[in-house]
Amino acid sequence: MRPEILNPLFAEVETLKGVGPALAKPLRKLALDRAIDLLFHLPTGAIERKRVDELDAQDAGRVITVEVVPTSYRASAGRGPFRVGVTDPVGNVLNLVYFGGNPGWAKKLLPIGEKRTVSGKLELYGQDMQMIHPDHVLPPEEAVDLPLREPVYPLSEGLTSRRLGQLVDQALARAPSLSEWIEPGLLAARGWPAWREALLRVHADPQDEMARQRLAYDELFANQLALMLVRASSRRRRGMPLRGDGRLRDMLKLPYTPTGAQSRSIAEIEGDLVQATPMTRLLQGDVGAGKTLVATMALLVAVEAGAQGAMLAPTEILARQHYETLRRTLAGLPVNVAILTGREKGKAREATLMGLADGSIDILVGTHAIFQEKVGYRNLGLAVVDEQHRFGVAQRMMLQSKAERPPHLLVMTATPIPRTLTLSHYGEMDVSRLDEMPPGRQPIETRVISGERLDEIVQALGRHMAKGGQAYWVCPLVEESEQSDLAAAESRAESLRQLFGDRVGVVHGRMKGPEKDAVMADFSAGRLGVLVATTVIEVGVDVPNATLMIIEGADRFGLAQLHQLRGRVGRGDQHSICLLLRGNALSETARARLALMRETNDGFRIAEEDLRLRGAGEILGTRQSGEAAFRLAGPERTAALIETATQDARLLVDRDGGLDGERGQAARTALYLFERDAAVGLLRAG
Repeated sequence: MRPEILNPLFAEVETLKGVGPALAKPLRKLALDRAIDLLFHLPTGAIERKRVDELDAQDAGRVITVEVVPTSYRASAGRGPFRVGVTDPVGNVLNLVYFGGNPGWAKKLLPIGEKRTVSGKLELYGQDMQMIHPDHVLPPEEAVDLPLREPVYPLSEGLTSRRLGQLVDQALARAPSLSEWIEPGLLAARGWPAWREALLRVHADPQDEMARQRLAYDELFANQLALMLVRASSRRRRGMPLRGDGRLRDMLKLPYTPTGAQSRSIAEIEGDLVQATPMTRLLQGDVGAGKTLVATMALLVAVEAGAQGAMLAPTEILARQHYETLRRTLAGLPVNVAILTGREKGKAREATLMGLADGSIDILVGTHAIFQEKVGYRNLGLAVVDEQHRFGVAQRMMLQSKAERPPHLLVMTATPIPRTLTLSHYGEMDVSRLDEMPPGRQPIETRVISGERLDEIVQALGRHMAKGGQAYWVCPLVEESEQSDLAAAESRAESLRQLFGDRVGVVHGRMKGPEKDAVMADFSAGRLGVLVATTVIEVGVDVPNATLMIIEGADRFGLAQLHQLRGRVGRGDQHSICLLLRGNALSETARARLALMRETNDGFRIAEEDLRLRGAGEILGTRQSGEAAFRLAGPERTAALIETATQDARLLVDRDGGLDGERGQAARTALYLFERDAAVGLLRAG
């Protein structure tokens, strides 16, 4: 149970003074549901307010605070601005400008002849000084509390920085002083403040590096400690040793010899499976490096040993594709493969559930549906999870509780992950790396082209299709809105249909499963020449005849996503091309990203650069995953602090009595504070 001292922080945001349904709405858009979310919503910068006794044109461009007296009102014709003329104590004139809305409001704020303190950005309009929509207009006696430095927070519509700051102050008042969980020697060496003091300091001064470091470290420490407890718990639990006899693998007719990296990874997995300690292994491989073959071999070992295997995919498209691939690969073998997604209903679903329960189904492929309460296995020995970044620590723990003896766990990702992030997100796992490409795979030629040459691109697409080739056309990311992405895909498909008729298909995230499958089946069978899509095709779609990838608005995508999308082509032995269409106003970061894509096909190098250029969330796909990314530890601080946090957590577990000693009790509080408390439950269960 959560320590009582933390309960006020986990209260709903509506318990704060002044928060009703209307204010709760914009707060929820920022995921500020509880007091603690406000505490961890750190300011991104600060406004420095310069107090002046009199106006000076040399302060133009700065935020100033000055005492004035309103002298005149001037309304414009139509919907023009409303101006309030004011003078400072020595007679300098300033215009306060208000756009749109009721002039009565400005008159009420600034009655003629009454002193007011105004604060805002001073600007020059020709020779005149003006201030557009001052941040503050207050009677002088109320203005004494105006801070010289004011934090600036990320906002959503309907929320001002000042209002948010007031709510943060209320949340800070609830923050208790907590016992110290950082090792005393480390704390002294770093010179960090206590946890509560760090919070107060960073909200008062966003530039306070010591306070920011301390908070980032706390989050990383809690994360690493949780991963260690997960690992210790799974090591303590007895799993099911799986020793395959090779009979099924010997029957497998592979059209090629596995690469050295594949053979090495298969051997590492086999070595794990024969142990009584459940395996937790991460299989990292670039797009097209052959992870599916490694997973298939692991599943066959489980079936040879008399157990069942399950394979989890993040989307229905990918689940169906894995199902078809496994059926093709295992054709002729006495292995029963089934599929279960949210779409399987009625008798078909019941038959699958019965087959799992009586053991007649050897391998089950599906989406998250395969780990729901009602799905029971006779003897689940191995779970394979594809696209690991959408399957977080909490889901990994849930999976371990699915069987009487926890199954072995193999997780795969086609997103090469930098070492820093491997440590912080998968610290409880052993890692296998596929760092070779299967023979015959050619590097994909990548070109960056201005979006203004769209007509030429469309003509080239026509020539490509006339020769029997197929292509993907990925539409740009439009802000955060799936609706807009969808509109972009639909309108591009429509414009291409006018030229190529019914050879153009479209898929996007809002289509129903059967519709999406029908389009994918037409594309796979070659009935469609071009598939227009949103990023729904980012993972797992495999059509060897598709050798052209066009990514529109490529400068809006992160490196990892561009690399994933590019990996949809080059899956056969033909030469493949990826065209990155860019806008004209490129940021330095976008320019660097596109240059790197043109230069290399090496996913591991791309991942390291992506971390440097963009940050951790995008690499790990946390935007799609629902798995909370770090809120206080950005990529630079993660890279700088993760090794120390890992060592400190290990020290606590190995030397300082784990969670039972004095420091351990404080660390237990940290686990609850940063919502890694599922690990505490594991301790009890273990």
